[in-house]
Amino acid sequence: QPQLLPFGSSAKARLCGHSITASYGEMCYHDNSLVSASLEALIQHLVPTVDYYPDRSYVFTFLLSSRLFLHPYELMTRVCHLCVEQQRSGDALLDKVGGSHVAPKLVQLLTEWTETFPYDFRDERMMRCLKDMTLQVARGDEYSWRAMQQMTQRLIKRLSALGQYEEAVAALNAVAQERPASLKSKQTSAQRSDILSVCDDPFILAQQLTHIELDRLSFIGPEEFIQSFAMKDPLENHKGFFRKRKTSNLEAYVNWFNRLSFLVATEICMPVKKKHRARIIEFFIDVAQECFNIGNFNSLMAIITGMNMSPVARLKKTWNKVNTDKFEILEHQMDPSSNFSNYRTALRGATQRSETAHSSQEKIVIPFFSLLIKDIYFLNEGCANRLPNGHINFEKLWELAKQVSEFLVWRQVICPFDRDRRILQYLVTTPVFTEDELHLASYESEGPENNMEKDSRRSLRLVLTDFCNVSIFPRTVTLITCALLHRSSLLHRENRS
Repeated sequence: QPQLLPFGSSAKARLCGHSITASYGEMCYHDNSLVSASLEALIQHLVPTVDYYPDRSYVFTFLLSSRLFLHPYELMTRVCHLCVEQQRSGDALLDKVGGSHVAPKLVQLLTEWTETFPYDFRDERMMRCLKDMTLQVARGDEYSWRAMQQMTQRLIKRLSALGQYEEAVAALNAVAQERPASLKSKQTSAQRSDILSVCDDPFILAQQLTHIELDRLSFIGPEEFIQSFAMKDPLENHKGFFRKRKTSNLEAYVNWFNRLSFLVATEICMPVKKKHRARIIEFFIDVAQECFNIGNFNSLMAIITGMNMSPVARLKKTWNKVNTDKFEILEHQMDPSSNFSNYRTALRGATQRSETAHSSQEKIVIPFFSLLIKDIYFLNEGCANRLPNGHINFEKLWELAKQVSEFLVWRQVICPFDRDRRILQYLVTTPVFTEDELHLASYESEGPENNMEKDSRRSLRLVLTDFCNVSIFPRTVTLITCALLHRSSLLHRENRS
């Protein structure tokens, strides 16, 4: 948190027990930590001067959360204006000597912005403003000019990679949505390849799942967590930034979790023979265990969620052939009770291992993403953005930044495992059953046990006969995964017993 105070500000302080609360103009500190300020003061505090540069944690925190109050382009415009005014207000000595000192600091600020929040610059107005800043800041300073050019090239490269990633995800989704005849009925689906024909080693499959997780994590912008709170903001009426690709990479990652859950359920419900279904259940239990060992909690939870879906949980005869001891241990680790206390303990352990890691594999921490989103969401909802005096509640912004910065550390890990393109292709493109199709496949595996299930099967047969080309992707389960998992887990245990 920032230790430097605004240059030239007047201070008022009072002693509170053993702590000190101080006000510097429109900025309030407690024990030398910024706790609140007006928006104008925060923007001013962001702009470096001859003898001041903001603390990096402040830069990250304000750039991350400022979008709750104003558009990134609006912030960029104000920063540009303050920089120009600062240059104009200086005396001759400042113009000659101070200007050369300020320029590198402004370049550093813009570098932190473009490298940490590159997606802000998908807005053409942001790019124009950046070019204007290059002319204003680096004019006559060859070192700063070169640094700005290199920074712009890195930014363009990053945005190009993002565009290619989004196109690739869209193409993969299009392939997965091509519904072959093998998915229209359980009998013909027996001819389809299953996961065991592609990979029968749980450790290898867990490694490939980790590749997908880390690949998709790496393209989530930290600002997407905050922009998801600003959906109803009036700024959404602006053209450009808030109307396009606001949280698309975060949503793509959520969709991956959903897909993996339904893929697991599909693989279990598809086989005609009970012995084969039991073997696939045992295989996925082993995969889930390997994911836990690696630190891939998101794939672990997706697998558990898929196995706890009611079409899978109701297969009593199949589950009777499975040794569920290991699965029950994994369920206990991810138990939603006490706000996922067991999982949070495991996550802390994985994080500590990552911090002292001696190998790339030990650095891997992939959190249960839905819970991470939920934590940030409730932190945002539980604290006011502004205080009664109109100041921005910067203590809240520190907490938001703390959670998001932890995600950034996890995101930057490079997957150390070898890629198997055949397995990866299968995981991301093979078609999966919809929720209705899962229920019907389950009834065909083990017949209805009561009149309600018989009515359900009859209705599903009619619906799926008429609408066999329904969309492949299920309803989003992300923010309600916890509740669904808890309910399904209880049902699952009752069915098994």
